[in-house]
Amino acid sequence: MSVFGVDALVRIMSHFVFIYLTFWAINSLRLDILFKKGIQYDRQIKLAYVFLSVAIGFQVSNFFLEVIFLVRNFFEGMIV
Repeated sequence: MSVFGVDALVRIMSHFVFIYLTFWAINSLRLDILFKKGIQYDRQIKLAYVFLSVAIGFQVSNFFLEVIFLVRNFFEGMIV
C-alpha cells in the first residue's frame, strides 16, 4: 500500500468519525424548536440534521487534518 493510499484512508476515516461525532452532538441540542411542527416534516428535519452534521463534521475534520499536516511539516523542516 502506498503512502497516498494510507493518507486517503486516514482522511476518509477522519471525515466519517467527525461527521458521526457532529451528528451525535447535534442530537443533544433542542433544534426541533427551529422547525415547523407536524408529522409531514419529520423526514425533512432528519435530512436537515444529516446535512448539518456533514457540513460541520467535514469542516472540523479538515481543520484537524490541516493542523496535523502543518505540525508534521514543521518538525520535518526542523530535522533537515
